[in-house]
Amino acid sequence: MLRWFRFFSHWPLWALHALGSLGGWLAWAFSPAYRRRFSIHLQRAGLGWATLIRAVGQAGRMSAELPRLWLGRMPDTQWADDRAAVEAYAAGQGVLFLTPHMGCFEITAQALAQRFSDRHGPLTVLYRPARHAGLAEVMTLARQRPGLEAVPTTLAGVRHMIKALRSGRAVGLLPDQVPPEGMGQWAPFFGHPAYTMTLAARMANQTGARVVLIWGERLSWGRGYRLHTQALGHALSDDLDTAVVQINQAMEALILQCPSQYIWGYARYKNPRPAPA
Repeated sequence: MLRWFRFFSHWPLWALHALGSLGGWLAWAFSPAYRRRFSIHLQRAGLGWATLIRAVGQAGRMSAELPRLWLGRMPDTQWADDRAAVEAYAAGQGVLFLTPHMGCFEITAQALAQRFSDRHGPLTVLYRPARHAGLAEVMTLARQRPGLEAVPTTLAGVRHMIKALRSGRAVGLLPDQVPPEGMGQWAPFFGHPAYTMTLAARMANQTGARVVLIWGERLSWGRGYRLHTQALGHALSDDLDTAVVQINQAMEALILQCPSQYIWGYARYKNPRPAPA
C-alpha cells in the first residue's frame, strides 16, 4: 500500500481530484447503502439535489488527495482570514481548533503547523490508528511532519492533549466524529439524535482554552486550498449537555457555509462502537 501512496503522492492535485471525482460517482452508483445514507443526511439538513451533485464528487476528491497530503509536497494554501487563530494564540490560554468532516481537514492541521508552530509550539492532533497494517504504516509516516504532534485515541492521548492546552499550545479535533461508547452522548445534529463526543467541551471547560472553528476549502481545478477561521462567538456553557449541543450547532452553521464540501456519506448517526477494553 505504501508503494501506491508514494506513486500517487507525485501526481498533480488537479489529476488526483479528477480521479477522485470519478471514484466518488462510482461509489455512489455501485453502493446502495452509501447512496441511501448520503441522500438521507442531506435531506435531514434541508438540502437537495443541487448540493448532492456537487458533494458526491467532492467526497471522492477527499480520498484521492490523501497520498499528496500525507507523503507529497504540501499543496498551495492561502488564508482567507487567520485573525481568529492569531488572536487565540496571543491570549496564551491554549487553542482548541474544531473542524467538521468538511473540505480538506488534513490540510488545516498542516497549514496551522506551518503558520504557527515555530512561535507557539507544535499542534497536537488526535487520530485513530488504522487496523490495516499497510494503512497504519502510511499513517505513521504521514503524521511525522514538522510542527505536528499526533496522539492516538487513548486515555494517554487525551491526557497529552489536555497537557498541551494547559501549556498554552494548540490541539485539533473533529467534533462530529462518532466516539466509542461511553465517550459521548446523544445530541441533536441537524435535528436528529447523533452520538456526539464530549471531549471537545470537556477540554475547553477544563483548560479555559480559546475555541476556534477552522476548515480548509478545496479550490477548483487543483489550485490548492483556502483556510477559513472564526471564533466560536460565545462562551461554552459550564453544563456539559448544553456545551455539547452548542458545539454541534456551531458545526452545523459551519457546514452550511459550504455544504457541497461536507462528507455527507459519513455515518454520523450510527450507534457507537464498544469502548476498547
